[in-house]
Amino acid sequence: MFIRNLDACAAIVANDLTELRELFHPDLDGLPVGYSLAHAVIKPGQRSIRHHLEGATEVYYLLSGQGRMHIGEEARDVRAGDALLIPAGAVQHLENTGDEDLTFLAIVEPAWTAERDVRDE
Repeated sequence: MFIRNLDACAAIVANDLTELRELFHPDLDGLPVGYSLAHAVIKPGQRSIRHHLEGATEVYYLLSGQGRMHIGEEARDVRAGDALLIPAGAVQHLENTGDEDLTFLAIVEPAWTAERDVRDE
């Protein structure tokens, strides 16, 4: 059985400037999965940098807060409880439009790597 508490995960700043904590990652943990799972935070008034993941699909599940998701030329308001699918290679960014932290889980398949994470700004 593999269990990891968020408090045991070191915070890092990802290439898109989102604060991340990797909960599951096969390369770091030797887990028999093909995806990674991270907890992410965007502070009020902040946004992630426009970026895309080469060859990897992402799913965001919003835990708290509200924002505006941009994927390609489309933008939509999002809030806690929403699940967002980001196709592989899609240029995207997420902005926090509320007055509290925008927190979400990010599942990346295949697992996230820095080499795949390309800034578009």
